[in-house]
Amino acid sequence: MSERGAPPAFHVLAKPTGAACNLACAYCYFLEKERLYPGSDFRMSEEILEAFIGQYIRAQRVPEAVISWQGGEPTLMGLDFFRRSVEIAQEKAPRGMRVSHTLQTNGMLLDDAWCEFLCEHGFLVGLSVDGPRELHDVYRRDKGGGGTFERAERAARLMQRHGVDFNVLCAVSAANAVHPLEVYRFFRDGLGVEWIQFIPIVERVNRDGSTLLQQGDTVTGRSVDPAQWGDFLIAVFDEWVRRDVGKMFVNYFEAAAASWTGAGTAMCITDETCGRALALEHNGDLYACDHFVEPDYLLGNIMETPMFELVSSDVLRRFGEDKRDSLPLCCRECEVLFACRGECPKNRFLRTPGGEEGLNYLCRGYKAFFTHAGPVMRVMADLLRKGRYADEIMDIVKARDDALRDAFAGAGRNDPCPCGSGRKYKHCHGK
Repeated sequence: MSERGAPPAFHVLAKPTGAACNLACAYCYFLEKERLYPGSDFRMSEEILEAFIGQYIRAQRVPEAVISWQGGEPTLMGLDFFRRSVEIAQEKAPRGMRVSHTLQTNGMLLDDAWCEFLCEHGFLVGLSVDGPRELHDVYRRDKGGGGTFERAERAARLMQRHGVDFNVLCAVSAANAVHPLEVYRFFRDGLGVEWIQFIPIVERVNRDGSTLLQQGDTVTGRSVDPAQWGDFLIAVFDEWVRRDVGKMFVNYFEAAAASWTGAGTAMCITDETCGRALALEHNGDLYACDHFVEPDYLLGNIMETPMFELVSSDVLRRFGEDKRDSLPLCCRECEVLFACRGECPKNRFLRTPGGEEGLNYLCRGYKAFFTHAGPVMRVMADLLRKGRYADEIMDIVKARDDALRDAFAGAGRNDPCPCGSGRKYKHCHGK
């Protein structure tokens, strides 16, 4: 088999330290993965590093290859490891191919030397922050139980000072989900970031009480409630669409806009199928997905079977297509399926009202959000199709808000509510 049998492009999250981390975040789904490699030192060797980068670049038949590092905590490998990774990428990249680099980190080890390196080589850094101190420190604690907010904020300021391109990854849990605007405004006004990735925390409890595998139909108390998740997205969206379009970028809003314009999506969870976002462990084991680093989803080891063969396998193809093919009927008939696509398979563990398996745990929240955002997204999509700018939506929404406010002012208590709910004003916005 040749590289031509592989898909033209795929993404790999490489974990050079495996699940090893210098923090002990309560909701981290990956810390327990250490149990899969008993006795390991959790350090990627140079031999595996060279094999990974060489095989990955060779298998990409697109103009750009993105090498992505995640953990655990990848910076535990030390700066020299990443210097070497850049050197190898430069050596392996064919003429005409651009190689870029990303790094997901908790920021605890970042200093001036790290930031100079990251800026020099154009790394895009994802920094884990869950909001202001009182929300961030609920679950993001070090191994001694201490809060980590000050160190995470310091990392953000260091990167800003050195001109490092970074965004924030915010885990939305039971702790911060009920404070959507406090979280969003902290990132915008306090931390001064422009890109935010919101990630809902859904921890499935296994029969043995662990969260090691994607099994079980109950969740931990740290998990975000489906209704909370929808309310969180709606509250942030309503603020964003009135003042921040074109200035702040939120992963779910960008994905929704892409869905309404028919441009596809950059988020695997809202894509129709899976199988193009894999995970590489420190020892060369390649898994079908970062969320399924467990024995049933191990494709093989790149030191034994070339990566292009593993990503061409029927096992991975079936894994990817199952996302689409296993949707229950209520999902296939849902009016927002084109935007949701059933979200991530790891969260599909509920039964539908009709008794079918495979309903997403967060369905209620997603349906509420996409239904709420739909009218605005349709207008925004129309603007873009006409060659206009997305931020024009803010003036359109403002005009609608002003008209509705005037209508409320003139409504009698027993009149139909001007919002169109069908209820009397006194039972709706006139309460």
